[in-house]
Amino acid sequence: MNVLARTSAAVRPKMSDFALDAIAGLSAEPKTLPAKYFYDDSGSALFEAITAVPEYYPTRTELGILKERAGEIAQLIPPGGALIEFGSGSTAKARIVLDAAAVAAYVPVDISAGFLSQEAARLGRDLPGLRILPIAADFTKPFELPPAIRLRARVGFFPGSTIGNFEPPEAARFLRHAAALLGRGAHFIVGVDLIKDVAVLDAAYNDAAGVTAAFNLNLLRRINRELGADFDLNRFRHRAFFNRARNRVEMHLASSAAQDVRLCDRTISFARDETVHTENSYKYSVDSFQALAAEAGWSPVAVWTDPARYFSVHALALR
Repeated sequence: MNVLARTSAAVRPKMSDFALDAIAGLSAEPKTLPAKYFYDDSGSALFEAITAVPEYYPTRTELGILKERAGEIAQLIPPGGALIEFGSGSTAKARIVLDAAAVAAYVPVDISAGFLSQEAARLGRDLPGLRILPIAADFTKPFELPPAIRLRARVGFFPGSTIGNFEPPEAARFLRHAAALLGRGAHFIVGVDLIKDVAVLDAAYNDAAGVTAAFNLNLLRRINRELGADFDLNRFRHRAFFNRARNRVEMHLASSAAQDVRLCDRTISFARDETVHTENSYKYSVDSFQALAAEAGWSPVAVWTDPARYFSVHALALR
């Protein structure tokens, strides 16, 4: 290597985790992208819009369960305890628990720093007596809890069926990660979407207004903006379907033509109809989720569902 080449290599900027993950996923066979990168500020706002479309049942169903069972959930949180929400996004669900329980501190953890800050500020105006300690972090990886809550009883909160976005072994690892963070004697409140009629699932992930499609495509827009890629969003389309064999809804972005895309210093080639697998949403039975939680050291305390059994909220205790 000559001096010029050595100098060029030395000053080449270090790639971000986002860039490394995007390159690795789009170079794989089949192509994938990690779902956690959906949630830039635009993606977080689009997801909140998804929760309001009529076909998307999980949010309104879970909200109904939380409102109906808020008193029972509050009994799991010792007075003066701390509520730690993983992947907090909107605080709508946490507010139900915070209003019902004598919580001293709320720790929302989210990868979208801008959206996190906005929600924390809004909650602070509405609940001025609550100590709010936001953490901008990937909640699936180790992070430090604020010193202010280390001596307080901790209850984890993980609504929205985000647990279904993990592969089952990854979900078990996350539950173990949460156990290590929350500590002995902790409780964990987890929202879990249930197995149901395929027509209901297909409608929920292919809403007529196209909001879910826009959310999916925003991932490519983010790659263009932050990583300098040249995806033509008009040449990709949203595709979502239920994979019955694996009890999961899959989301993909399908290339409408053979094309090449530049990403960093790579060329990524797509065949016509080739897809990028962007997200899974696993659906569980009550028993199958409790078995998964047991693998990670959590014992069932209670489970609440809606009358149609579309959705479940589980209370777990760390053994």
